[in-house]
Amino acid sequence: MRAFVMHEIGKVGIMEKPIPECGPNDAIVKTTSALICTSDVHTVGGAIGQRKDMTLGHEAVGVIFKLGSAVQGYKVGERVAVNAITPCYKCTNCQRGFTSQCTQALGGWKYANIKDGSFAEYFHVNDAEANLTKIPDSITDEQALYTTDMMTTGFMGAEHANTPLGGSVAIFGQGPIGLMATVGARLLGAGLIIAVDTVPKRLELAKKLGADIAIDFKQTDPIEEIMRLTNGEGTDAAIEALGSQITFENCVKATRPGGVISNIGYHGEGEYLMIPRAEWGVGMSDKTIRTGLCPGGNERMGRLMRLIENGRVDPTVLTTHRFKFEDIEKGYQLMASKMDGVIKPLVTF
Repeated sequence: MRAFVMHEIGKVGIMEKPIPECGPNDAIVKTTSALICTSDVHTVGGAIGQRKDMTLGHEAVGVIFKLGSAVQGYKVGERVAVNAITPCYKCTNCQRGFTSQCTQALGGWKYANIKDGSFAEYFHVNDAEANLTKIPDSITDEQALYTTDMMTTGFMGAEHANTPLGGSVAIFGQGPIGLMATVGARLLGAGLIIAVDTVPKRLELAKKLGADIAIDFKQTDPIEEIMRLTNGEGTDAAIEALGSQITFENCVKATRPGGVISNIGYHGEGEYLMIPRAEWGVGMSDKTIRTGLCPGGNERMGRLMRLIENGRVDPTVLTTHRFKFEDIEKGYQLMASKMDGVIKPLVTF
């Protein structure tokens, strides 16, 4: 089979690999479509260290090609989606309720981290009974793709923010994750949603998806504007959806005492993040910093698909570019450059 790989830090390409083996608890999925993520760019840039010929990708759907002998409830040929994380659901961390941290920190994130990812004509699914999700006939492959990472991560950001019904939340970064956090905040009942970015298309889309106010940080100081909008009090919560020092700082500055900073951005550079001391109340402001890695499992994935089925959200508005698998490197380079108004590139196999 063909696979799109990270040969080494800074170098990618397509190479031939054997189709993965299927163990008794596993499945092999024949890929039909996938989405390229900024996380893939961070990985190739060295954010998690050197990798040799590792297949990239963690957002994919397809049809079941092989099933392990112990896997029940599925059939070869069924359309399925697989979350970006594939926990074992057996280890101590999983049993404690932290499935994203399966066996170790970030251990639920296996694809393109500790095993080959899903940018290949076939990919392996461990613990398949829990990690496969059937795609309803009413949902397209493209729609289902967004449940694998963008929706579950963005919505987790809104869930962790714990914004009270009718309360206020500022979302820093309106890329695909931030846009889905905006949708999640609306669905969870936030009364004032403030989106911060500088790309006009993203700010426009944020308004369409539920933001009440869109702030261009190159035109307006976002903290000053947020304080003006909240009568100097700050928001009940802030969501960091980019993964940068300045947006993390601004989340702390924007949040009122007792509020929550929900971090879903991938901080792929530097050794430390700095917290603004005064706005943190010199460590005593009752502000909570909550982190997380996207939740998986077919129970949650099924609920996300229900939101699509019943018209609560159409995530395909995030798809800005389309590529055939043989042209996936062009899509990857586009995502790396953030040129041409890219939000999410879709790859079909």
